[in-house]
Amino acid sequence: MLPELTLARGLSSWRTDPVALAAVGVLGGLYTAGVVRRTRSGQGWPALRTAAFFVLGLGMIVVATMSSLAVYDRVLFWPAAVQNILLDLLAPLGLALGDPLGLAAPDGPLHAAMTSRPVRLLTFPLVSTVLVLASELTIYFTPYFATSLANDPVRQLMHAQLLLTGCLFVLPMLTRQELLPRWCTHPVRAGLVFFDGLFDSVPGIVVMTSGTLVAGHWYTTHPRTWGPSVEQDQMLGGGLMLTLAELVALPFLIAVFIQWWHAERARTAELDAHLDHELTPAPAPSPATPATPLPEQPQDRVRPWWETDEGEVGHRMRRGRAQNRR
Repeated sequence: MLPELTLARGLSSWRTDPVALAAVGVLGGLYTAGVVRRTRSGQGWPALRTAAFFVLGLGMIVVATMSSLAVYDRVLFWPAAVQNILLDLLAPLGLALGDPLGLAAPDGPLHAAMTSRPVRLLTFPLVSTVLVLASELTIYFTPYFATSLANDPVRQLMHAQLLLTGCLFVLPMLTRQELLPRWCTHPVRAGLVFFDGLFDSVPGIVVMTSGTLVAGHWYTTHPRTWGPSVEQDQMLGGGLMLTLAELVALPFLIAVFIQWWHAERARTAELDAHLDHELTPAPAPSPATPATPLPEQPQDRVRPWWETDEGEVGHRMRRGRAQNRR
């Protein structure tokens, strides 16, 4: 029997998970190779993105699968609940902030796979939201979770499922527009992230208030002489799930607003440069050139920016003008 979980043991108890360690090594190696390749090409890569990928993304995978949460998840329910939330919500957020797709070559296999029809269907906002919610509820209210406590391969599968379903929603929201429908603009993304935060609280509320014990047979047949009762343990786990889900939703929403701000700044700079180019006067004729009478031409006029803009705003302005002429 494991000793009582105290703060000191919570910080010092660790175990090695070979599968998770191999996955972290592969992901970290591929990301490092992408950063090195981009740096050598002279483009550079933001250090904050690298830190987010390794510390918040891969770091949370390590904490969830190898820290005291993994040591005590077969003895207490609440460490397993926290472990699953880290893999489902926080680790995908860190991986997405690292923008791994930005390191992929535009004509490479990773980019082709991420923009394929099956992946675009799975990353469709409403589909990915339902997948995240269904994944968590299926884990806690079917024999899935109880089986994972006694079976390591099933446990590894559950962890991979949580990480994958979380990434299906988070990655498109914080990376490339081509992974999302055209209507999913930054304001729409902010609304989707807000409502997703509400949906993410549902599993925690259900677990906390449920009269049915999650994996109750396992925890009652593995009694402890310390810590909360099985019922209190489940209430604590559900409360932590709810709290962590809401805490993760805030930085997620802030990240979407920051991307929205950067996108608007880039668009404004592009429009300003376009207007400056149109308003630049034509160079005067050289004095050495003999004056040659030319047929009278109409005076040049400066066309409105929306007549030549290829963006969504330009298209809407032209459609509106055409409808007014009818």
